[in-house]
Amino acid sequence: MTVPDLARTPDERARLWWEIAIVLGLSLGASAVYAIVDIVIRMLSETPLADQSAGLNPSQDERAWADLVYQVLGICFGVVPVMLAIYLLWRPAQSAFARIGLTATRPGRDIGGGLLLFAAIGIPGIALYAIGRMLGITVAVQASGLDAHWWTVPVLILSALRAALLEEIIVVGYLFTRLRQLGWRTWTIVGAAALLRGSYHLYQGFGPFIGNAVMGIVFGWFYVRFGRVAPLVVAHLLLDVVSFVGYPLAVSLWPEIFSVG
Repeated sequence: MTVPDLARTPDERARLWWEIAIVLGLSLGASAVYAIVDIVIRMLSETPLADQSAGLNPSQDERAWADLVYQVLGICFGVVPVMLAIYLLWRPAQSAFARIGLTATRPGRDIGGGLLLFAAIGIPGIALYAIGRMLGITVAVQASGLDAHWWTVPVLILSALRAALLEEIIVVGYLFTRLRQLGWRTWTIVGAAALLRGSYHLYQGFGPFIGNAVMGIVFGWFYVRFGRVAPLVVAHLLLDVVSFVGYPLAVSLWPEIFSVG
């Protein structure tokens, strides 16, 4: 990971903290706050956590064409914080994409690294979700609430890509760069980013919080070691595509674990 220029003056440090607050407040920081409030409300509910559910990619309209329009608009506007982070990281002598390692200069290694991370995270992640359901600390997650249309799978894939770009560029590429500029130590950054990643998944229960925090540590180590976000995006994309598109199959095979209600 490239060592950025340190913010040495109080004004520089204050500016970076304001910038971080704005970027996170417009994206995953806000999601984390809502998720924390959500888990508190869930815990105070009379319904046990194991009997509650959370839905991803819900339908926005009963009319297929209107639902498609809303889905596409949500995906497009959902990547605007990513665009903001890229813009803020851009330097005259170096593009933000090169700065965080999101380029097509080494596609083979990036895809290979992504596949390795996918295998390392995917299988344990499914096991942790199943264990969390059995222990009653994880809600039933409906990974896709969309009805079956000709556009359903493409929209789910685009939704997975949005999530991959949003989380890996902001939580890893952007946040690691800015916290290094503020003088934070490497493993403090990795730990803070991992906690953030886990916190905005708390609405799914404590199992996904733990699983995503562990994923954050692994992804953070990988980024520190190789300095590239691209493999993380590949791995995250594959994880979410399998979750979103494969959800109906999982429900049919293991209804006691994946079914909602």
